[in-house]
Amino acid sequence: MKKYYPVNLDIEGKPVAIVGGGKVAERKVGQLLQAGANVTLISPKITEGLSQLVEIGALAWNEKEVALEDLRDAEIVVAASNNAEINEWIASNKKPNQLVNLADNHESSDFHTPSVIRRGRLVITVSTSGASPMLSRKISREIAEQYDDRYEEYMDFLFACRERIKREVEDPIKKRNLLAALLDEDFLSKNDRETSFQILYKKIMEQ
Repeated sequence: MKKYYPVNLDIEGKPVAIVGGGKVAERKVGQLLQAGANVTLISPKITEGLSQLVEIGALAWNEKEVALEDLRDAEIVVAASNNAEINEWIASNKKPNQLVNLADNHESSDFHTPSVIRRGRLVITVSTSGASPMLSRKISREIAEQYDDRYEEYMDFLFACRERIKREVEDPIKKRNLLAALLDEDFLSKNDRETSFQILYKKIMEQ
């Protein structure tokens, strides 16, 4: 069994090639576009959903069978065709330092994509290392209920507070106390977080 190294990649503006135009490719495209990737599809046919994305300019489409030249400039390649032989051919011909994902073969892939819950800056991923994508999605749904939409604004609040604390507080104990206090459940639920933080900040700094 492979031992995967979990990592969040910054792929904004990076060239990504997806081979295939079916439902699997459509799911992959959604995640990649959300991360800001520069996506190109290579496939003779694509789904209606993908066609709509092409029409609005969200991604490019090479309406053809895949050739090595189509993959040359991609930093990431997703082999999502319905032909296992083509997918394996893509993996066996990858360039050095090129990451390849085979939608139908986790063991031959350089990486695989976990289930993702996004709440603004908060990104939670769940993976079963290919054992059961359905279980990953089930666990993701359960986590999503606990970490609801309130966390999106809460994450921005925590980020702003942390930046101020890093900038203004030199005492490591006070810095740690401030950061820990911000995790109190009250800050998640309060409407006027800024005022509450000002009171907390003053109290701890005067200690």
